[in-house]
Amino acid sequence: MPGRAFQPGRPPRSSFTSGDARVSCLILIGMMGAGKTTVGKELARRRGLRFVDCDHEIVARTGVSIPTIFEIEGEEGFRRRESLVLDDLTQESDLVIATGGGIVLAPANRAVLSQRGVVIYLDVPPQILWERTRHDRNRPLLQVANPRQRIEELHRARDPLYREVADLVVEGGRGNPGAMVRQIEKALLTLHKSKCAH
Repeated sequence: MPGRAFQPGRPPRSSFTSGDARVSCLILIGMMGAGKTTVGKELARRRGLRFVDCDHEIVARTGVSIPTIFEIEGEEGFRRRESLVLDDLTQESDLVIATGGGIVLAPANRAVLSQRGVVIYLDVPPQILWERTRHDRNRPLLQVANPRQRIEELHRARDPLYREVADLVVEGGRGNPGAMVRQIEKALLTLHKSKCAH
């Protein structure tokens, strides 16, 4: 719903149209390497919605890479930009949004997530996350001596925050992204039916 103001404390969430689990926006959260972009693109394609990746949107708006933003502004500067993009995107409708792994760190972001869409947590084990990200040099938080340990630490810290705001938790791993999309669609239908029953 374009332009809808964020109102703290209002009950969640999303608008469903009759007969279909259609919402104002579907928001994918989870760790780096969880497959949010891949799954989000396929989910958007299958549902006829527009797909936006928060990180890609930040790069488009600033004209520089994520590592460059970290280098110049630090993580704090990046998080400010991330919050602005999240606020903008979640005021649009018919959208699938893939968020950055740290989107849940700020309480204000968690409030926005909880208020403005259906939030889907792609829960992938740290071992698989490490396998997927180990050669990726475009992830500033993993440019450390022991990236595997870093992923485990981040997962441990963030998992409760992801679960706090998630409407749906989808277990991910070695399966086909298409299988995860089908899980999401099935869960959305169940969620829709439960809302209609109330």
